[in-house]
Amino acid sequence: MTTYNHHRTHPVEPSPQPFGRLPDGTEVHRWSLENGSTRMTVLSYGGVVQSLEVPDRDGRYANVSLGFARLDDYVASSPYFGALIGRYGNRIAGGRFELDGTVHHITAAEGTHGLHGGARGFDKRVWEVRGFTDGTDVGVVLTRTSPDGEMGFPGTLRVRVVYTLTADGDWRIDYEADTDRPTVVNLTSHVYWNLAGETAGSVHDHELTLPGSRITPVGPGLIPTGDLAPVAGTPFDFRRPKAVGADIDAADPQLLHGRGYDHNWVLDKGTTDRPGHAATLRDPGSGRVLRVATTEPGVQFYSGNVLDGLPTGTGGRAYRDRDGLCLETQRFPDSPNRPAFPSTVLRPGRTYRSSTVHSFTAE
Repeated sequence: MTTYNHHRTHPVEPSPQPFGRLPDGTEVHRWSLENGSTRMTVLSYGGVVQSLEVPDRDGRYANVSLGFARLDDYVASSPYFGALIGRYGNRIAGGRFELDGTVHHITAAEGTHGLHGGARGFDKRVWEVRGFTDGTDVGVVLTRTSPDGEMGFPGTLRVRVVYTLTADGDWRIDYEADTDRPTVVNLTSHVYWNLAGETAGSVHDHELTLPGSRITPVGPGLIPTGDLAPVAGTPFDFRRPKAVGADIDAADPQLLHGRGYDHNWVLDKGTTDRPGHAATLRDPGSGRVLRVATTEPGVQFYSGNVLDGLPTGTGGRAYRDRDGLCLETQRFPDSPNRPAFPSTVLRPGRTYRSSTVHSFTAE
């Protein structure tokens, strides 16, 4: 195994550069971070990771995150490329949930269902961003106050998210939020990974490991049925490394619902105080390896099934279906309507906390 740990005694504090303006005139900035062997750019629009570059086994860098070169394309066409997702990552059935006897209706973003926080979730908002250095770490702090009733969610939610690059080149995300009324929260990141490079095409050859013995199976609209289904003997068994494309087109009802993988794995480790192993992704061609650790009990593996027809990506190539995949660490989809699932309720006086670490090596 090869690692490229270019330790910096004094990391450079990130500073913003103009990236464009929204139709209403709001200015958007891009922040460039570099530490260890990892380079990344982050937008104030949606907290988007526009690019993330790491070396292969021969030290050659490539951008392994799908994205766009122009702000207009993110605004008009993005399938959540690289975005910070909230208030509620994943789906809420019928765009409604009941909390303490009150029914709340959120704006639909996928048919009649809530998806990723509604029609204008956190991915479509401009965040306050500041750069920082802390010892050998470098990063950005993103903050935003979501007003009571935004997209139908109750409570004023104050959110703070920290993206940190460590001296080892790890990308760590730390989420915090508090509220003045009971509400539901499920924050995540929606990076699309292609470890061969974002212009390389299909991720079918990537080898994936998911340490989860069960999934939350779905029905129409990709809404969980409420059951926990064993992965043993099914195309969903990634407990040992398996090529993403090995079973992706099998005649399995769950795969037909999602046109591929778009499911939540129940991690065997459960919810933890410190990040525990959630996924390992390896590209045999380049040798790049991504290991994901999280405090969360679930990970949504989405195999990029609906990417055809998007604008040209950052590398000048149009994306096709399954040119990237997502590993979204989270609570389970539709948890507000499923009392048996891990709770996503946040109450005044409590702080929502979640952490996920992405570690990169080459072998």
